[in-house]
Amino acid sequence: MAPKSKFSTSRERATHPLVWCGAIICTILTIAVIIGGIVTFIGYLVIHPRVPYVSVMDAYLDHIQIDYAGILEIQVTILIRAKNGNEKAHASFSDSSYSLSLNREVVAQLVAPPFEVGKNSSVDFNYVVPSSPIPLRPDQAEDVDAGLKKDLIIFDLKGSSRVRWRIGSLGSVRYLCRLDCQLRFHPLNGTYIPSRCSSKAK
Repeated sequence: MAPKSKFSTSRERATHPLVWCGAIICTILTIAVIIGGIVTFIGYLVIHPRVPYVSVMDAYLDHIQIDYAGILEIQVTILIRAKNGNEKAHASFSDSSYSLSLNREVVAQLVAPPFEVGKNSSVDFNYVVPSSPIPLRPDQAEDVDAGLKKDLIIFDLKGSSRVRWRIGSLGSVRYLCRLDCQLRFHPLNGTYIPSRCSSKAK
C-alpha cells in the first residue's frame, strides 16, 4: 500500500493598512503627550509660579459703644493686603467682597473695585469701617457687654476675591482667594491681637 502523502499549506495574512495607520497615530499622540508634559514641567520649574493671596496685615478698633437699649455703634480700621509673589506675571483681582460680623450680626461690608498687582508686588487697602447704629437682640447685647467687661471683642471676617494671572506660555490661571477668620481686639485701647488671617496656604 502506497504511503499517503501529507501536504501542509499556509496563507500569509497581510495587516490591513487602517490598522497600521491607527497604530502610527496612537504612537504620535503618545509622544506628543509626553513631550507636552516635559515642556510643562520644565516651564513650571523655570517660572516657578506662586499663587497670589490676600491677608489681614493690621487692624484697629477705633470705637465701640452699646447703650441700654442694645444699640451698637462701632468703627473698625482693617488693613488688607493683596500680594503677588510672581516675578514674571501680573495678577488681576476682581469681585473683592468681605463681610464683617459681630455675634452673627453683619456690621459692615468691605468691597474693592477690580485692580492689578504688579510683578512681585502688593497693594494695600485700608478699610475704615464705620457702622450705622445697629439694634441687637438681648442675647447679642449681653454677649457684647460681656466682651467689653473681659476686654475682648471678636469679629468674624469672611469673603473672597477672584484672581487671574498668567503663567508664561502655559496659559492663564484663575483662583478664588478666600478669607474666613476671626479678628480679636482689646476694646479698652482698641489694639488688634495679631493672628493668622490669610488665603495663603499654610
